[in-house]
Amino acid sequence: MAEEIEKIYVIPLKKKSGFKSSSAAPTSIKRVKSFLTRHMKVEEKNIWIDDSLNNAIWKKGKYHIPGKIRVKAVKFDDGVVEAYLPELDFKKSRRELLKEEKEKKEPILKKEEAEVEEEPGEVAGAEDYEISPTAEGEVKIKKKKAPKAKKEEKKTKKKKEKKKPEEKPAEKKAETKKAKKTVKKNYGKERRRGKG
Repeated sequence: MAEEIEKIYVIPLKKKSGFKSSSAAPTSIKRVKSFLTRHMKVEEKNIWIDDSLNNAIWKKGKYHIPGKIRVKAVKFDDGVVEAYLPELDFKKSRRELLKEEKEKKEPILKKEEAEVEEEPGEVAGAEDYEISPTAEGEVKIKKKKAPKAKKEEKKTKKKKEKKKPEEKPAEKKAETKKAKKTVKKNYGKERRRGKG
């Protein structure tokens, strides 16, 4: 097994300076992490706080935290520190639990597909292409065209024919001009009557 450094610390949580009761429990978690970064010489992101330690701090709620707490810190060879209560020494570490879970998981393997025996002149995936030799000794490869659906084209043509023939653009312009004139006339009359 690799080298592990185990130490037990008594960490003070209630300091006189900068203590706010409204954020007591979250602040005390930060104080535990900062204490361990100083004493175990690691970065804060490499500190794992166990559920037992977290529950002990939050036991009385957010506002009432213990004055100090005993913590057992184990530093592993890769620089990760795991902090937990020393009374729960029989419990497996989170690192061991993660290793066991990884070992339990079986890798997902693809099923081996039965190999299709090919004729000596065929190449795999050549069904969609036309291969034809040329007079110069080279080979031309063309992608096969998909057959067109003639029935569907006929149906769409019939639908287009059934639609009403469109009016000429000149006739449309004349109609819009007439509509605008009637609107203007009516607008003027309504204003004079006091309705607009």
